Amino acid sequence: MPYLARRLLVAVLLILGVATATFLLIHAAPGDPTDLYTASEMDPDARRAVIAAYGLDRPLAEQYGRWLAGVARGELGWSIAHRRPVASVILERMPRTLLLTVAAFALQLAAGLGIGVLAARRRGSWSDAAASGGALVLYSIPSFWLGALLIMFFALHLGWLPSSGMRDLIAAPSTIWGALIDRARHLVLPVLCLGLGSAASTARFVRSGLLASLAEGYVTAARARGARESSVVLRHALRNAILPVITLAGLSVPFLLSGSVMVENVFSWPGMGTLSVEALFARDYPVALACQLLLAVAVVAGNLAADVGLALADPRLREWARP
Repeated sequence: MPYLARRLLVAVLLILGVATATFLLIHAAPGDPTDLYTASEMDPDARRAVIAAYGLDRPLAEQYGRWLAGVARGELGWSIAHRRPVASVILERMPRTLLLTVAAFALQLAAGLGIGVLAARRRGSWSDAAASGGALVLYSIPSFWLGALLIMFFALHLGWLPSSGMRDLIAAPSTIWGALIDRARHLVLPVLCLGLGSAASTARFVRSGLLASLAEGYVTAARARGARESSVVLRHALRNAILPVITLAGLSVPFLLSGSVMVENVFSWPGMGTLSVEALFARDYPVALACQLLLAVAVVAGNLAADVGLALADPRLREWARP
């Protein structure tokens, strides 16, 4: 079986396993989701009718089979809290989370590569110590605490940036450029909070990989041929040092998506993260299941993309991966 086909089969099995475990855990939680939407003095027959309408009176195995069959058909069910299809609820929130995640991913790569290369080229200097120490601190700070610090300093103390939401509801911009600037201002703090920790991790990987590559013989040979130092670092050493970063980048996308749950709730960003938390508190099983399923797909897809990216970047892996 070809390498890619094997990886796809494992990916499907992993997604199925995560979906099954998530379904069982969510339904094992105490309470009845209809308790939040039906009056306590409601007639028992009417209450049973509401429960039956959502299929919650069926055996758990039958509920799971129906949900899985619906997912296979592209139907994610009906939201109990929003009283409309789950797909429409997710499609409304997903672009906002993707915007936040893509911006944080771009920050991670740009800042991580830049700081890592700078630290490696100036090994042992004060800039290397500052970059390495700062990266370690940023990687160690929890996202909710970093978000609180950013809000306290940039929003409350300096007043430069808004502290929450994704647009100004009081003084709404009247032009397209004004709306874009307003959205960008609301995006800055969540992107910093979500991307700085990943950028710190990327910088540490780049620095260690680049230092190892700079000690190789082919780098010494390139320097002996009279190549400029920037060319030696960027064209020769960084090419090999970037391989573990490709794996890290592929895995960081689902990490950023999962991290957005905390960041979106800290900054009241109305995306998938706030939706999943709202669904859990509201016991909205269909929405909570859909959010976790999409996260599982993102994690598996990130791993698969990392494997394929490594195979494309390293000829040795392409040879190994051949059937």
